[in-house]
Amino acid sequence: MLSCCSVRMSLFAMGFLLVILQPSTGQFPRACANTPSLLRKECCPPWDGDGSPCGELSRRGSCQNILLSQAPLGPQFPFSGVDDREDWPSVFYNRTCKCEGNFMGFSCGECKFGFSGRNCTERRLRTRRNIFQLTISEKDKFLAYLNLAKNTPSQDYVIATGTYAQMNNGSNPMFRNINVYDLFVWMHYYASRDTLLGGSNVWRDIDFAHEAPGFLPWHRVFLLMWEREIQKITGDENFTIPYWDWRDAEDCVVCTDEYMGGRHPTNPNLLSPASFFFSWQVICTQSEEYNSQQALCNATSEGPILRNPGNNDKSRTPRLPSSAEVEFCLSLTQYESGSMDKMANYSFRNTLEGFADPRTAISNISQSGLHNALHIYMNGSMSQVQGSANDPIFVLHHAFVDSIFERWLRRHRPMLEVYPAANAPIGHNRENYMVPFIPLYRNGEFFKPSRELGYDYEYLQEPALDSFQEFLVPYLEQARQIWAWLVGAAVIGGIVTAVLTGLTLACWKKRRGTASEIQPLLTESEDYNNMCYQSNF
Repeated sequence: MLSCCSVRMSLFAMGFLLVILQPSTGQFPRACANTPSLLRKECCPPWDGDGSPCGELSRRGSCQNILLSQAPLGPQFPFSGVDDREDWPSVFYNRTCKCEGNFMGFSCGECKFGFSGRNCTERRLRTRRNIFQLTISEKDKFLAYLNLAKNTPSQDYVIATGTYAQMNNGSNPMFRNINVYDLFVWMHYYASRDTLLGGSNVWRDIDFAHEAPGFLPWHRVFLLMWEREIQKITGDENFTIPYWDWRDAEDCVVCTDEYMGGRHPTNPNLLSPASFFFSWQVICTQSEEYNSQQALCNATSEGPILRNPGNNDKSRTPRLPSSAEVEFCLSLTQYESGSMDKMANYSFRNTLEGFADPRTAISNISQSGLHNALHIYMNGSMSQVQGSANDPIFVLHHAFVDSIFERWLRRHRPMLEVYPAANAPIGHNRENYMVPFIPLYRNGEFFKPSRELGYDYEYLQEPALDSFQEFLVPYLEQARQIWAWLVGAAVIGGIVTAVLTGLTLACWKKRRGTASEIQPLLTESEDYNNMCYQSNF
């Protein structure tokens, strides 16, 4: 049997052989991170296929003005014009590529999620699987892919190291290169960082990816983009993120050297030297330092991954979530409620995120349930919001959280209108663009079943529909959306029919009684047909 060190060396070798420079998906397109683009406020790069902006010559898309939502926001952020993320991405760009049909990407050079092929017309459905259902070779390949992402520079994207004001309104660009994995760590940080107000002042009650309705759609997009980048840099179009089903787990069963890293023999806060991730360095974990300097995280290495699972504050998170808690959460019928933040009661989103008690759905920010419980339980890099994506367990965890979101969507089948259109915290209304993604995605666009986005979960898979069923699906969906109107119309119709029938019978009896003495016993047909066709309607 191979030792842990030899396995680690073989995985590293696999990752090294796979390292190639490929495009990445993330925040600021490199083609737009320059003075002319920032001063013009335009990000419409040419598509490589025909050299025209947004692939316009090939009818893939065109450069368009960005249409921002005018819906009112909630009261949680009482400022305006102080944060680059307000009305994203208008501080940096007010013109971007608008792609047609199934095309997508900052230059319309890609296909929408769930589509593939030269013209993006081929439907594709991939399956995310339980990490413990992977074969040894599949699991080792996943670990090698993670290391590859950590060591592959992004060709297409860079990160901002200064605010727009620090860039002198675009005339002094401040960007730097970053590897593919850390690009996503930085995006998670940037969406959840505090607002810098100048001097030593910050505003902490702001988050474009958490504590509000967009929490689940935002992380759904985040995982889809991360998944696609792994597919690109490896050339493995079938790759999907595995998930860790943590329901009823007694401890961190993925925290072994064979999987996501065991415990260090002498320092319980570090990973084992035999772990594949022992040498990884974290970024964007020093939020207080950034705030004091009124600066952004510049992706400088800040030390090793920290993790000490189970040695957390038991009064806040006594154990990992249970199946019963997940089932109770799924029974909640309201996606969002009340203030639509971490104080919301009876909200599926707030209960799954972990700010509401998973047994009562009443907000309790002194406790951490479901999603939050897992982060707190890990007791390290995962437990600090802005830098939590540094630990690769993050993707396994959020894939399972997304599967619970998917179960709720399938059980309750909500219309898009269920997602709040207005008065949610900043950045979380239905038509708001998600920070900090370019290409642009609206929150409401990902409030729909995963199969429409090209993926499914192994434990949720349903039998494939035959062609006749697939033909009926859109019509059944339309009927579902107007079922309340149809029921109401049927009830009213029944009442009207009953009234008309009653009036007709009453009129017929009355006429028969008064005319019986002067009319013959048998009535001619034409006289009968003219009898009592009267109505009060």
